[in-house]
Amino acid sequence: MTSPRTAPANPRSRVITASLVGTTIEFYDFYVYATAAVLVFPTLFFPTGNDTTALLLSFSVFGAAMIARPLGAIVFGHFGDRFGRKITLVWSLLTMGVATILIGCLPTFQDIGAAAAVLLLVLRLAQGFALGGEWSGAALVATENAPKGKRAWYGTFPQLGAPLGFIIANSVFLAISWALPHPDGPTQQSEAFLAWGWRVPFLFSAVMVIIGLWVRLRLVESETFVKAGAHGALRKFPLVTVVRRNGWQIVLGTFIMLATYVLFYLMTNFTLSYGTKAADLDTATAAARTAAEASGQSFDAAAFADQFYPGLGFGYTDFVLMQIIGVVFFGIFTLLAGPVADAIGRRRLLLWITGLIIVFGLTFNVFLLPQADPKFTGAMVQAFLVFGFMLMGATFGPMGAVLPELFPTNVRYSGSAIAYNLSSILGAALAPIVAVALWAATGGAPWLVGVYLSAMAVLTFVALLLAPETKDVDYDDNIGVAASGSL
Repeated sequence: MTSPRTAPANPRSRVITASLVGTTIEFYDFYVYATAAVLVFPTLFFPTGNDTTALLLSFSVFGAAMIARPLGAIVFGHFGDRFGRKITLVWSLLTMGVATILIGCLPTFQDIGAAAAVLLLVLRLAQGFALGGEWSGAALVATENAPKGKRAWYGTFPQLGAPLGFIIANSVFLAISWALPHPDGPTQQSEAFLAWGWRVPFLFSAVMVIIGLWVRLRLVESETFVKAGAHGALRKFPLVTVVRRNGWQIVLGTFIMLATYVLFYLMTNFTLSYGTKAADLDTATAAARTAAEASGQSFDAAAFADQFYPGLGFGYTDFVLMQIIGVVFFGIFTLLAGPVADAIGRRRLLLWITGLIIVFGLTFNVFLLPQADPKFTGAMVQAFLVFGFMLMGATFGPMGAVLPELFPTNVRYSGSAIAYNLSSILGAALAPIVAVALWAATGGAPWLVGVYLSAMAVLTFVALLLAPETKDVDYDDNIGVAASGSL
């Protein structure tokens, strides 16, 4: 009788590159949409004549992708737990890339009417479906190939794709904004940008996808997964197994991720909307009239004034540069969080960081209200972005290890993916919409948005108190139910 096949070891450089490059591309695609959802989609796909309604519709389609993510988690998780991590990572990357490229080719409302918004929704759902399978596969490639005692450190590399994707996506938008002529003012939306410039970042995804596929096709399966197969632990229906045997871990993982998701989308989407919206009615009216004329729509100044609420009035370029500075700290603290989590434990670190997020949510009015001196306003907002993104890195970094460690090998892909993406509905899908509604409800003040963040962080804190410490979980011994067990 021949001994079970042992998977060839993936070189550490290949593991890090494959987990980092893929998630960078996936998050790049997601951020490109998120940026366009603020800058151009309200005008090009949802020209309602009402600034708030158009933005809410744009964010609703953005959030729809989060609803598709659990379905992607189930489908990709099934194949990842049945047949291996590699093939699912290849297909998730392809799905995301094709959907993003097609968004860059879409006709707008002016071309085909409401059908444009429907097509945008379909492709956005495809993006969400792809991301539903991407993160967990990348996290498993990193952690299942990690040296002993360094799982959280290796798990930070797929997490690093989030800040890198953000920087690349927004840098591309900035480069286009600088290259095209545009009027002075907070919107930075020239006719050329609205006509075709916004499409370039979506089409550029094709180049990045080719690079990502080349890296991922060189991977081999981890020894941990091969061992589970050799012992008959792989399940025909992993979803059934993980729900039956690990339902509580799914609930815990979902709420452990909640504060991270809410913080992330408030620091990216909401702050971009709030920071770049005009601070006074006259400026906002002029910008809205220009946008309406560029899209061929009529403009009702009186109706616009009735629903106006102020932002900070930064120019798009200036504010995105401020965000990028903050995201640099996001990346640094993502990497720093891994070794700390390996040293003191994931749960202990996350309890401290979540407590700080609760406090941070109560400071929105301290940092984000306009001051008499515009330079002081800028300094306070920059400090807010740096602090927020530092917390984001510290909480997001350990998640690449925490969620997979809650589950055995034979359902690890399904379990971690479902928890991660269910949390995306409660956090990411709702956060931009809730934030805009709360912002409007206070007449333009951000304090209630911060209270919302703190409330979500309290739920995460409770979940962490109920969760076990997973630092010392042994992947070799935790392969799951053998073939004689259930489904």
